[in-house]
Amino acid sequence: MKSAKFIPAILIAAVAVTGTSLLAAGSSIREPVNFQELDANGDGQLTQEEMEAHRVQRFSQSDTNGDGQLSIDEAQAAAQQRANDRVAKMFERHDANQDGFLSQDELPKPRRAGKMFDRIDADNSGTISEQEFADAKARMGRKHRKGGNADADDS
Repeated sequence: MKSAKFIPAILIAAVAVTGTSLLAAGSSIREPVNFQELDANGDGQLTQEEMEAHRVQRFSQSDTNGDGQLSIDEAQAAAQQRANDRVAKMFERHDANQDGFLSQDELPKPRRAGKMFDRIDADNSGTISEQEFADAKARMGRKHRKGGNADADDS
C-alpha cells in the first residue's frame, strides 16, 4: 500500500519543517557539540566554567562586528554557516560514489520512522488522523520548549 510509505514521508517532512522553523525563530534547539570541544583543558571532566566559556565563544564567533550584540544578519549568517557545514559533512559521509550528488540509495535511512509513526498512531489503526497529528505536534512543541526533555508519557 503506497500510503504506508507516503504518510511517514509526509510526517518526517513536517517534522523537518517544524524543526527548521524553530531554529529560525531562535528556539533552544542546538546543534550537537562533542565532549572534546567542551572539555577545554582535556581532563575528561566538564565544569560549568568550560560550558560557559564555550557558550561565550560561540556568541563571540557570531558577533562579527564585535559590538557585544547579535544582529539578525549576524545570527542568520552564523546559522547559515552551521547549515553549510552540516550539508558538507552529510555529503562527505553519504556520497558513496563521490559524484557530488546524493541519490535516494545514498541518503541515510530514517532510523526511527516506523517507531515514530507507531507513537503518533495512538489508536493503532495503521493510519494517523488529523487529531493524532495535532497531538503529536503539540507534544513535540512541549518537548522543545522544555529544552528537549520528553514528557513522561512520551517514553
